[in-house]
Amino acid sequence: MMEKGVQRWLVDVSEWNPSPRNFSSAVSVLPHLEHSSITRYAKMEDRKRALVSRLLQYALVREVLGISFDEIIIKRTPEGKPYLDSNHVDSRFPNFNFNVSHHGDFVAIASEPLCLVGLDIVSHAPLVKGTGLEFIENFSSYFSQRELYEIINAGTCDEMLSRFHRYWSLKEAFVKAIGTGLGYRLDKLEFHHTNWDNISVKIDGVELRDWKFWHFELRKRHYVSGARGCPRMATESYRQVLSRTEFSEDEYHLALHLPNVSFQQRTVEQLIERHT
Repeated sequence: MMEKGVQRWLVDVSEWNPSPRNFSSAVSVLPHLEHSSITRYAKMEDRKRALVSRLLQYALVREVLGISFDEIIIKRTPEGKPYLDSNHVDSRFPNFNFNVSHHGDFVAIASEPLCLVGLDIVSHAPLVKGTGLEFIENFSSYFSQRELYEIINAGTCDEMLSRFHRYWSLKEAFVKAIGTGLGYRLDKLEFHHTNWDNISVKIDGVELRDWKFWHFELRKRHYVSGARGCPRMATESYRQVLSRTEFSEDEYHLALHLPNVSFQQRTVEQLIERHT
C-alpha cells in the first residue's frame, strides 16, 4: 500500500524554452504567494529552476494524495525545508514527505510515505577559474580526512572534481532529509561505499544504521544522491510539522526496505496539466 508514496520525478529544464507569455502563464498556475520565490531571481535560468521546483511539488502532492490543487498548502520550516501543511490524512502514507533539488539542467523531486527523504543533484561543470586542487582546498573543512584523501587521490583534475561532487551530494542529501540548514557540520559525516553502491555513513565515527542511500550519474555530467531514514532524526522544527515521528520497528523496517524506483521524466507541460 505504501509503495505509491515512493516517487521520483525529473525535469530537464534545458529542454524547456518558453516565451515570456508562456512563462508567465506557467507561473500563474501556482498560488500567488509562490510567485515572489520565482521572480526574485534575475536570470531566466534560475527562474525556470525555481518555477519547475514548485510545479513538481504541487503536481506530485496532487497525484499521490489526491488533494485538489486549491487545497494544497506548501510551507517551509525556518531552515527552508518544504512540507505539506494539511489536515488530509491518508493511512497508506503515515508520514508523507518530499524533497526537491535543482542544479544545472535538472530539477527533481523525491517522496517517501514514512521515512524521511533527502535529495540532491549536482552538476559536474568545468571550473571557471583556478585549479581543481585549489577549488577542493577551499572546501576541505567540510570533509573527513578519509574523504579528502580519496578526493585528492582520485587521479586527474576532472576525476578529483567528480569525486568531490559525489561526496558533496551525499552529504547534502542527508542534511536535507533531516531538515537542517547550512549550519550542520558536514565534516562530521563520513560516507563509505563500494563503487558508489552499498553506501553507508558514519557520524563522528559511529555508523548510522537503519538509513539507506543511493547515488548515480544521471546524464550530461550530473550526479544525484538520495537518503531515506528515521523520522526521529529530523530537526526540532521539522519534527513539529511531520505527521508522525514514532513508529514500531516493524513499520519502520517495512518502509525502509520499500523498493526504490527509477526517476520518471516529466515535462513542464505535463506538470501544468496536473494542475488543471
